[in-house]
Amino acid sequence: MPAKILIVTGDAAESLEVLYPYQRLREEGYEVHIAAPSRKTLRFVVHDFEPGYDTYTEKPGYTWPADLAFADVDPGEYVALVIPGGRAPEYLRNDPELRKILKAFFDADKPVAQICHGPLLTAAIDTLRGRRVTAYPALEPDMQTAGADFQDAEAVVDGTLISSRAWPDHPAWMREFLKVLRVTAPVG
Repeated sequence: MPAKILIVTGDAAESLEVLYPYQRLREEGYEVHIAAPSRKTLRFVVHDFEPGYDTYTEKPGYTWPADLAFADVDPGEYVALVIPGGRAPEYLRNDPELRKILKAFFDADKPVAQICHGPLLTAAIDTLRGRRVTAYPALEPDMQTAGADFQDAEAVVDGTLISSRAWPDHPAWMREFLKVLRVTAPVG
C-alpha cells in the first residue's frame, strides 16, 4: 500500500496550489487525500497577475471533491502534509479540527509543504517561531509577527518544513519537498 499524503484546503483555495501537488505526488507514487471542513465539492479560484493591478486578480477556478472532512482525519495515517494557499487559509486557521491536524504533524516532525497564504495556518498554531520560511511576499509582516525568519526565495527548507511563495515557484517547491520525502517516507 502506498504512503499517504494529506492536503488540507477549502473553498477559495488557489486551484494550481491544490492540483499541482496533488497530481505531482500521485505521479511520484503517493496516495493523496484532500481534506476540508466538510466532505463536499470544493470551489477553487485562480489568482493571476495582470498589468495595472496593485495585487493579484481572482477568478473562478476548478471544482474538486474533498475526500474527507477534517473531523475524519487521522494524522497518524499520513506521512506528510501539504498546505495550499489562496484565500482558504484566512478562515481555515480558525477551524479547531484543522488546528489539531496541523499540531499532530508538527509534533511528529513529519514533512509539511506550505505555499503562498498557507503559512497563515502554521502561524496560527505557533509553529513558525525561530524557523526560516517564505510565503506570498505580502505576508512577510505576518511571518515576522509569528516569529519566523522570512526569506524571499522560491523555496525555503527548514528541517521538514518546506515553504514557497506562490504557484510560479511550484517546480522548486515540489523538488525540495520530494527531496525530504525521499528520505523520510520513500515510496515502495
